Amino acid sequence: MTTARAEGKARTRQLFLDAAARLFADRGFHAVSIGELGAAVGVSGPALYRHFASKDAMLEEILIGTSEYLLQGGQRIVAAEHADDAALLDALIDFHLTFALTHRDVIRVQDRELGTLAKAANRQVRKLQRQYLDLWAEVVARMRPDVSAANRQVAMHAVFGLLNSTAHNTDVAASADERGILTVAALRVLLG
Repeated sequence: MTTARAEGKARTRQLFLDAAARLFADRGFHAVSIGELGAAVGVSGPALYRHFASKDAMLEEILIGTSEYLLQGGQRIVAAEHADDAALLDALIDFHLTFALTHRDVIRVQDRELGTLAKAANRQVRKLQRQYLDLWAEVVARMRPDVSAANRQVAMHAVFGLLNSTAHNTDVAASADERGILTVAALRVLLG
């Protein structure tokens, strides 16, 4: 059973991560101070150390946690029952789009700060990302066996670039059919 204190600590920890993602995305990891992170959640900067060993640890948790979340979500989708591979691919696209559209800051941090991570953490993120990409590639390979593995990789990277590009364009958020347009575009890239 979770105590109220533990729940409060978890909420504060998540507030720090959300604020860090927003600030790192807007200004860059190195431009954000501990004091600014604290102020963003209404506490003193040093309060951060009750939840994280360092600002670097926050960045690691944001990027590794995101990659783990995407891989685990993708694995759940692949393991679930689907009418066919087309329905499975639709579910994967919907899952990723939901993440991309609701976590724009995290995507911008990923694009901007992956190289800031320590080498081991960077390798871990890249490994998790490859595993996530491979889930998608297996589905596409069954649907398009005529496409070489190398060309599938190019298409997969293009699709993730397309889906994640929404984080960099605030004008896109004003579209009434953003999800529909991006879904159709992703399917065209993957399936021709």
